[in-house]
Amino acid sequence: MKVVSGTVTENEIKISLSGRIDSNNAHDIENEIMLIVSGKENLPTVVDAQGLEYISSAGLRVLLHLKKMNSDLCIINVNSEVYEILDMTGFTQMMTVEKAYRVVSVEGCEEIGRGANGTIYRIDQDNVVKVYNNADALEDIRHEREVARIALVLGIPTAISYDVVRVGNSYGSVFELLNASSFSKILSTKPEKMDWCVKEYTNMLKKIHGTVVPEGKLPDIKETALGWAKFMKDYLPEKQADKLISLVEAVPKDNHMIHGDYHTKNLELQDDEVLLIDMDTLSVGHPIFEMASIFNSFIGYSEYDHEIVKKFQGFDYTIATTFWKKFLAAYLGTNNENKLKEVEDKARIVGYARMIRRSIRRHGLESEAGRAEIELWKNELIELLDRIDTLLFTRNELEIEAERDNLPQVLSFIEQHLEEVGCSMKAQMQISVAAEEIFINIANYAYAPEIGKATVMIEVSEDPITVSITFMDNGKPFDPTKKTDPDISLSAQDRQIGGLGIFMTKKMMDDVSYEYKDGKNILKIEKNLG
Repeated sequence: MKVVSGTVTENEIKISLSGRIDSNNAHDIENEIMLIVSGKENLPTVVDAQGLEYISSAGLRVLLHLKKMNSDLCIINVNSEVYEILDMTGFTQMMTVEKAYRVVSVEGCEEIGRGANGTIYRIDQDNVVKVYNNADALEDIRHEREVARIALVLGIPTAISYDVVRVGNSYGSVFELLNASSFSKILSTKPEKMDWCVKEYTNMLKKIHGTVVPEGKLPDIKETALGWAKFMKDYLPEKQADKLISLVEAVPKDNHMIHGDYHTKNLELQDDEVLLIDMDTLSVGHPIFEMASIFNSFIGYSEYDHEIVKKFQGFDYTIATTFWKKFLAAYLGTNNENKLKEVEDKARIVGYARMIRRSIRRHGLESEAGRAEIELWKNELIELLDRIDTLLFTRNELEIEAERDNLPQVLSFIEQHLEEVGCSMKAQMQISVAAEEIFINIANYAYAPEIGKATVMIEVSEDPITVSITFMDNGKPFDPTKKTDPDISLSAQDRQIGGLGIFMTKKMMDDVSYEYKDGKNILKIEKNLG
């Protein structure tokens, strides 16, 4: 069997080794290698050791000589036994040495996820593999592993790849997901769990969007979105194209985490724990870019052909639209139709730009169906651009340090949402007074003498319009609703100072409730706006 073979191009020398290299044949093998590389010493050299079964110190001397002649030397497809020898002798520090990848077949395997960069298959009960579209995917795999570790360190529950394999002509990352089921599968087989899925899906996204990423650790999705917008200059009227670009440019820098491909196939339930997968699109930015991606996955891509979501997610268009609406209401903390429509329309602007670009780059203009789909999205985009002047929106939740000095920010946050629903000045004042009493109480007592965080969440329901404001903290358990009401009939001399705050709150609000759950004080006030 021939031990050495080689090919030379103008860009690279490739040498294949097989069998054994030992004291008996090392000299002859080195002569054969020298014939291949002679006069081409400056070319990068790749040694493919896929067939190499054994190497002794004599063989190592051959490789060392080759390294001295060709400084840009890489050894690939090294089996574990040979790799151990190269590693113990320091060769893995002197040059690039890559282990051989075991081969995995996904033929007949269940597809559990599909994204822009690859497809995820279950290969057995315990494991899944993400197969990358890019045949030269090792750099993509390295990137995804790196960003997944960043997410895990920052507290996002995610699966980390433990192995890299060959799958056909590409590569794959292997993850352990024992008996896990995607949210798409749950929705398609147990539609009665819709509300549970919405809740867990929303909670995970709030956790992601509430995570601040250290500067420079993840790419900025705004830069990517700006590329989508600039692409549209050749496909929109000049006025609308310029406005699209300016809307994206006006979105402020934001270092909060964005998943980038957040749909129900990328959330897995494993032993009652929800895990996030497919992390290669992880980035930072304003949540409007995430909302655009989510809208596309449930509605946008299937707007022209409703069967697309069935093929992609496994459930029909009715379930997809219902899930989107329930999720949006849960994420924003409101059932107010105007607020929901406002955020959906802003998401559609970014979403349509992305889908049109994607379709055109995939030759959508070359088919009748593709042209019809692009025309639908383009007309919708133009109409939206003619009436929307900002992509920004606010969530109905504020997390803030529980300090007295932060009261103005809390009240401003509440008043902004009250104005959006046309709250009267009288009701607004009553709600602000109640909110002040509650927040100051948290600031003074919940964490004393330390300082902790408080969360303020606003929900608006309709028919009749009711505002609910929930205050949450992780401080000492305390139920203010059990505090005895002061006797307001007493004279000033007989009255005790204090105790009026919660009394006024109960008098001015239609309902005040408290519970201590999961280590949190949760105080909720409700005001019927009529």
